[in-house]
Amino acid sequence: MTVIFRGRVQGVFFRATTRALAQDYAVTGWGRNEADGSVRCVVEGDPG
Repeated sequence: MTVIFRGRVQGVFFRATTRALAQDYAVTGWGRNEADGSVRCVVEGDPG
């Protein structure tokens, strides 16, 4: 799944927070800051 977050998401530990949530929910993936100020995350995991 690809999710794009907009708003105040850069410089506020957003990626670190999503990393912690991903560990809690046992999903893997990556996130990166985009030039337009958004954060793009790609995640995958067991739907069960």
